[in-house]
Amino acid sequence: MIGKTFKRVNAPEDVQAKGFDDFELRLGDLMRGERATMGKSLLDVQRELKIKAAYIAAIENADPSAFDTPGFIAGYVRSYARYLRMDPDQAFATFCKESGFATAHGMSAEASSLQGKSGEPIAAPLGKDIFSGSATPFIPAGDAVMAQFEPRAIGSVMVLIALIGGLGYGGWTVLQEIQKVQFAPVEQSPVVVAELDPLSGATNSVETSDALAGFSAPSNEALDRLYRPQALDVPVLVARDAPISTLNPGLIGSIMPTADVAPDATVAEAATNMPHPPAIQVVEPDVPELQLVAVRPAWVRVRSADGTVIFEGVMAPGENFVVPSTEEPATLRVGESGAMYFAVNGVHYGPVGRKGVVTSNVALQADSLLENYTVADLTTDDDLAEVVRVAENSSGE
Repeated sequence: MIGKTFKRVNAPEDVQAKGFDDFELRLGDLMRGERATMGKSLLDVQRELKIKAAYIAAIENADPSAFDTPGFIAGYVRSYARYLRMDPDQAFATFCKESGFATAHGMSAEASSLQGKSGEPIAAPLGKDIFSGSATPFIPAGDAVMAQFEPRAIGSVMVLIALIGGLGYGGWTVLQEIQKVQFAPVEQSPVVVAELDPLSGATNSVETSDALAGFSAPSNEALDRLYRPQALDVPVLVARDAPISTLNPGLIGSIMPTADVAPDATVAEAATNMPHPPAIQVVEPDVPELQLVAVRPAWVRVRSADGTVIFEGVMAPGENFVVPSTEEPATLRVGESGAMYFAVNGVHYGPVGRKGVVTSNVALQADSLLENYTVADLTTDDDLAEVVRVAENSSGE
């Protein structure tokens, strides 16, 4: 068995392991730690301090070359340190120490240029955009153009476009077929055209002359008579019941005369001896005349059964209105019931109601009025008595 001998090598005594506190802690690490403790991102600081997030990142990275104007670096660093609850002057001094930035007079040439650690001016690169660079940790890299489109969506769009194109082409094809006019060839030419020689004139052809020799064209007078009938001097009247009117009852039927009596005499005698039917008389029943008589001013409205207003207005004292007789009685509405009376065949009835009362829906029918109203008493209403007296005097004259 082969054995091996191991020899332990002791570590040098002067080498010591470094602890957490042995590493150099820079200003940017402190600021990032404070910002993380507050739970703020670079964009949050930009929104609250109104300082670009690129400038905040440059302060944490001790990179003064990211600023466009070096004169604003001191204010940015102090504002950011004050936002993180750090000592502004100590934070700016540490920033200048780590970045090599030195303040200069506002009118000097150093104030408008950037300086590195060696003190030489650093020209800002043309066209540099800190947001498009990969060193900016808070802005993701831009995606490609085709990365924004999903392959399945592109395929669906292509299928939809193909479907719409197919439907459009099919509709256009059907429309063209519908509008197409097809001419069917005729196997046999017309007879008249077949008899004519297309190379020679039809009027000069001998065969055509022989074929038309027996044809005689109608005259102009005949054509004019055909399309324009001749006016008659006396109109011809034909009885609509001519077959019946030609029948003679003296020759046909049960009243046909005997052989020794003339037909005309028999018909005349029979017509004379026949009893004549009594004449039909139409007797209309007497309809009583109905009038509205106003003894004092009163508003009156007479409405028919179908809702039509027959009369509406204010009747003066002594004014009469004859109610028309209809199948359905009209209705009366009076604003002053005590001033209105009815006159049926010259006899006054009423009044319609009490004085100062509005009466509605009074049926203007003589039978109904005679049942519901009594003969007016002239002694109880002087105005009525005056109206009746005036009416009698005018009728007497």
